[in-house]
Amino acid sequence: MDTRSLVDTLRVRDAKDVEEVVRAAIANEQPLEIIGHGSKRGIGHAMATNAVLDVSALNAITAYEPNELIVTLQAGAPLADVLSLIDAKNQQFAFEPMNTAPLLGTPPSGTIGGMIAAGLAGPRRIKAGGARDHLLGAHAVSGFGDSFKTGGKVVKNVTGYDLCKLLAGSWGTLSVMTEVTLKVMPKPEAERTLLLRGLDDAAANKAMTAALGSPYDVSAAAHLPKSASRAGTEGLGDIADQGEALTVLRLEGITASAAHRAGSLRELLAPFGTATLIEDTASSVLWATIRDVLPFAASGALGAWPVWRIVCPPASGAALGTQLVRETGGEVIYDWGGGLIWAALPPKADAHAPAVRQRADAVGGHATLIRAAEDVRSMVDVFHPQTAGIAALSDRVRASFDPKAILNRGRLTRGAAE
Repeated sequence: MDTRSLVDTLRVRDAKDVEEVVRAAIANEQPLEIIGHGSKRGIGHAMATNAVLDVSALNAITAYEPNELIVTLQAGAPLADVLSLIDAKNQQFAFEPMNTAPLLGTPPSGTIGGMIAAGLAGPRRIKAGGARDHLLGAHAVSGFGDSFKTGGKVVKNVTGYDLCKLLAGSWGTLSVMTEVTLKVMPKPEAERTLLLRGLDDAAANKAMTAALGSPYDVSAAAHLPKSASRAGTEGLGDIADQGEALTVLRLEGITASAAHRAGSLRELLAPFGTATLIEDTASSVLWATIRDVLPFAASGALGAWPVWRIVCPPASGAALGTQLVRETGGEVIYDWGGGLIWAALPPKADAHAPAVRQRADAVGGHATLIRAAEDVRSMVDVFHPQTAGIAALSDRVRASFDPKAILNRGRLTRGAAE
């Protein structure tokens, strides 16, 4: 039975409503599932709750000051609308927030709050940082039912504790965000991407390391190994014929600079092969394909396969990915110069969790099961198990925000919802 059809959905209109709902939940010892549009509900463990706190009506754009490079929004503001707004001023979120809809097979209806709560940054993460580095301030309601404010509305801000860093990537377990202030950045005038073809994972890792260690200010580095299942992937077009291996390196800036640096980088990478070049729109489409992991899209050839997101030291990425492919028969995509591995693995009851976690642990990395059926997620730790010391620290942080675990109870830890 789908228990979600039996839950009570509590739609709030403002922060005061959120306070009242949380306080009532505390009094009734009833956990709450926090959602905006629910586009990421398939990530994490199922929550044993009969109440959903829906913040989608908190969707206003409170203030946008392009000259000051800041935007203040309510947490339920649709991400697509916000991106359109800042794009009209030739600005962007520099951390390239991932659109999880193609991977999860959900409507493209993510919100600003969900973007921050998930903290899934795209290819420019290696240069610009993640969502936590661009979140300047927030208003939120804690698990005590009290509103609080952290940060401010200026880029250089030193007021109070830097709680923004905790809220980003917390998956709604620490507070209910009601309003946030984010830093925006100008879009680059030009974009150039160098393409190297036919490299194996180890050679690609060396090429990406050389590029990122160069003085040419590379803003993204990724590698797509050879794959027959990639044929027809949106955004790749004729770039990767017959699913051949493709190593891609992006440079951004004013046109003259980007062109000059691309030429110099091409010379540096000559030992790895002759690099070809794509520009601007074609480059942008390619990197959106990598950001959203479209080769593993739910509508594609590997749509029924579980997908892992593995973060590891870049120097260890190629060996880890190669071992996983050899052991499981799966496919991988490397981003962040090898520091981020997306792994689509053949269906299995445990989603190959022992192999994935063993390989990640061996290099000091961590792995998150981003896509899998609910029955698989009930048997596997979706988020990487923490060491005893880190787990104790996490528990203390959680208790300081939400001592009764009212908010998104059980989402991060298997069995915690019981």
